[in-house]
Amino acid sequence: MSDKSPEVLYNERLQRLKDAAAGKVPDRVPVFGPFQKYPYNFGGITLQQAMNDYPAARAACHKFLDYFQPDADFGPIFAYPAPAMETLGWNAFKWPGRGLADDTMYQYVEGEYLKADEYDEFIYDPSDFMLRKWAPRQFKALQGFSQMVPWRRFMWSGWMNFGFFASPEMRETMQLAIKAGEQMNDWWGSQAKYWGELQAKGYPLAFAGWDWPPFDILGDTMRGTHQILADMRRRPSKLHDALEVATQIFIEYGSGAAGAPLPFCWVWVHKSTREFMSDAQFSEFYWPYLRKGLLALVDKGVTPVLYWEADFESRLKHIVDVPPGKMIYHLSNTNYEKAKDVLGGTTALMGNVPNLMLLSGTPGDVRAYCKKLIDVAGKDGGFIMDAAVMLDEAKPENLKAMFDFTREYGVYR
Repeated sequence: MSDKSPEVLYNERLQRLKDAAAGKVPDRVPVFGPFQKYPYNFGGITLQQAMNDYPAARAACHKFLDYFQPDADFGPIFAYPAPAMETLGWNAFKWPGRGLADDTMYQYVEGEYLKADEYDEFIYDPSDFMLRKWAPRQFKALQGFSQMVPWRRFMWSGWMNFGFFASPEMRETMQLAIKAGEQMNDWWGSQAKYWGELQAKGYPLAFAGWDWPPFDILGDTMRGTHQILADMRRRPSKLHDALEVATQIFIEYGSGAAGAPLPFCWVWVHKSTREFMSDAQFSEFYWPYLRKGLLALVDKGVTPVLYWEADFESRLKHIVDVPPGKMIYHLSNTNYEKAKDVLGGTTALMGNVPNLMLLSGTPGDVRAYCKKLIDVAGKDGGFIMDAAVMLDEAKPENLKAMFDFTREYGVYR
C-alpha cells in the first residue's frame, strides 16, 4: 500500500497515462484495460446479477480495483442495464436471462435495419430515419415512432399532424419510453456514484467517450455485415455518400470526450480486418472516413484510443498516417516488433498479453511475455500494458502477475 494521498496518486496516474498516450516517457509503463465480465466474476457475482443489481456490480468492481490497482478503471460500465433493455425490447441484443445463460457475455444480433433502397432516406435526414424507421425496428417498445410525421414538415400548418401522438401505438411507446428513461437514470446514477468513489480512491476514469468507425456505424447497427460488404461492389456511390454522413456522426459521438481530465475516446474497430475486406477496399471505404473523423477529434483535444481487434499487419502502412503523439492504438494480434517499427514515434501502443495465456498459462509465462512487450513496444515510452482483447476469464494469479510485473519492471526513471 502506498503512503501517498489519493489526490497525489490520482495526479500521478493521470500524468502517467497522458505521457504514455502522447508517446512520451512516463515514470513507468501504465497498466489497465477494458475488461468485460472478469471484474464481476472476480467479485463473486454473475453477469446477470451485475446487469440487474447495480450496488452488487459496484461492489465487485471495487474488489477488482483494490486488488489489482490499475492505473485507470472502467467500473461497471460494461454491465449494461438489463431492466431498461427488457422494457425497450432490444431486438439487437441477447443477454443473460434473455436468450443466454446467467453468466454468458451478452451478444449482438445483427439485422438489416437499413434496407438497400433506403440509403437516400438516411443520407437526406439521418435523424428522421433513425427515429421513424431504425428505432421501431431495433426496439419493440418504440413501434409508435413509425407513425410520426417527419419533424422537418412541422413548419406552418404542419403542426396540425400532432394527432399521431393520440394513437394507441404512440401512447404505449411513450409510456414504455418514460419507464425505460427512469430505469436508465437509475443505471447512470449508479455509474456516477462509482466514478466519484473511484476518484476518491485516487484513480482516473479510463474513458470519456465511446465511438465506432463510420463504416461500422453503418455496418454494425444498420446494414449488417453481409449487406455492407456487398455494398462495396453493388452500390459504392451510395455507400460513399452514407459514409460522409456517418463520419459526421462519428465526430459528434467522440466530441463528448473533449475537456475531460483524461480525454480518452475508445473507438471500437470491427469490420476492417483482412477477413472482411482487401487492402484496396480498406484504403477506399474504411480508412479515409475514419482518419477524417479522428483528425477532427484530435483538433477538439480528444485522445482517440483505437481498439484494433485483429491482425493489422497489412494495414500498418495506412494507419500510420496520423499526427504523432495524438492517439493510442490497442493491438490484439498484430506482431509488436513490426508495429513498433512502423508506428513507433507516431502512435502510442497498447496490449497485447494473450487472453489464452491469462486463462491457462502460468504467472511465469505472463511475466516473460510482459518483459518482451516492455523491452520492445515499451522502448522509449509510448506503451500501455493490457490484455489482447476484452477480458472475460483469467486466473487471478496470472492477471496479478501482469499488473505487478509491469509496475516492477516497467520503470523508466
